[in-house]
Amino acid sequence: QPRLVESGGGLVQPGGSLRLSCQASGFGIDYYGIGWFRQAPGKEREGVSCISSLTDGGTVYADSVKGRFTIVRDVAKNAVYLQMDNLRPEDAGDYICAADPAQTICVFTPRAYHFWGQGTDVTVSS
Repeated sequence: QPRLVESGGGLVQPGGSLRLSCQASGFGIDYYGIGWFRQAPGKEREGVSCISSLTDGGTVYADSVKGRFTIVRDVAKNAVYLQMDNLRPEDAGDYICAADPAQTICVFTPRAYHFWGQGTDVTVSS
């Protein structure tokens, strides 16, 4: 049974850092694009970052997080990580990872993703 489990969320002050983990089981992440989405209360779900399957290997970042967030894949651990630095209050929300079986550059289109995790909450506040 394919499954994604997020962890690493929490409360952090503005300017601080968090490292989110997306642990996959039941399938290998090397042949899936993995995306991170976030949803804040009252707002639509938005794509934050994604990493394409190993066939493509590319990464994509939302303009709002470029230069502050880094997505990496650890095939040995079957996990994807999102390093978030210089966090801002507007980065707060429920962060959810998802898997896309496409072998092309990853996208922020939610319907492209077949498996979704439950999310981990990020709060940025002083």
